[in-house]
Amino acid sequence: MTAHAPTRHTPRPTAGGADARLPWWAAALPVVAFVVLLALLGGAGEAEAADAGSRGYLADLLGRLWELLSR
Repeated sequence: MTAHAPTRHTPRPTAGGADARLPWWAAALPVVAFVVLLALLGGAGEAEAADAGSRGYLADLLGRLWELLSR
């Protein structure tokens, strides 16, 4: 019997480029940040004193977003 040295199999990259896969949240986080910043900018022109019983637009938006992500 002859002794064979173990060979390492290294996958070659495809001709189209690197095969990089991102988790779903890596694509969702920039979208969420953009929506939050857009909501902040959109509400900046409507700044008023709010009474203690009402929640703000941003608080409602973040609450709905939290409910959506926690499902």
